[in-house]
Amino acid sequence: TALCPQWPYCRKRCSYCNFNKYVVPAVDEVSVRACLQDSAAAQASPPLPCSITSVFFGGGTPSLASPGTIAAVLEAVAGAAHLPTSAEVTLEANPSSASAARLAGFRAAGVNRISIGVQSLDDAELRLLGREHTAAEAREAVEAARRLFPGRTSIDLLFGLPGQSQSAWARGLEVALGLCDDHISLYQLTLERGTALAAQVQGGSLPAPPQDLLADMYHAACATLVAAGFRRYEVSNFARKGALSTHNLSYWRAEPYIGVGPGAHGRFVPWGEGGRSREARIQTLEPDAWMREVQSRGHGTRKRVALSPLEQ
Repeated sequence: TALCPQWPYCRKRCSYCNFNKYVVPAVDEVSVRACLQDSAAAQASPPLPCSITSVFFGGGTPSLASPGTIAAVLEAVAGAAHLPTSAEVTLEANPSSASAARLAGFRAAGVNRISIGVQSLDDAELRLLGREHTAAEAREAVEAARRLFPGRTSIDLLFGLPGQSQSAWARGLEVALGLCDDHISLYQLTLERGTALAAQVQGGSLPAPPQDLLADMYHAACATLVAAGFRRYEVSNFARKGALSTHNLSYWRAEPYIGVGPGAHGRFVPWGEGGRSREARIQTLEPDAWMREVQSRGHGTRKRVALSPLEQ
């Protein structure tokens, strides 16, 4: 079973993102840490599935959590379930909160893989996306991560931005190839309703990317990455030298996973409760409400839905 702890806080809202994220003046990290520990231990302990194959700290921006919080969650999981030393433990990081010292702290906490949200190495594109880092800061973060996590540093890139040409995307990908390690994720930008970027496109101040251009961008990128020694092992993920992500593959293969934290999702068969069919479990979205539920009930699961074979 894979485990997905969620840190729901960010320092700012990016123009394209509709994830379950919260920008608050201050985070009560002591309370969040305790609730993540309790929730992770409760869901990962017997009689539920109790062998953890991978842990992926997502968000939000989990690199804003302290290394102590990451260590505490991993300790709680190891105390409740079997967490082998070989398990892949990934932390998503933004370049603006991925200094060398901070990354070293995460490594000491038990993280052995880093996924950096670079998104672009062009400052104008980063401004369009509302990112708080510059291209230079992204390069610095990736270089620091590669020193600390050699062969286990991944970068995310977005394509299909409003007004982005295929040649600009090709140039950006070549720059990224000169920087990246052995894993790269390419995500076509989705214009999500309720985001600032979608509103700009809908209002006509930015052009909508043509579908055929998006397809051409994707196919050209696949060819470029294959030529650079990468293998496409999932629709958006590419790896070379065997650096495939265990966690990404667990989703792709429909293996069970447990979601922990505000808004987290899980998919597994609750054998220990007498269940026989795969369930979708959704945690309460809002962090303060989720913490109250964990403190009072021992879990923050808001919804459980049995999935039919067709839905699976």
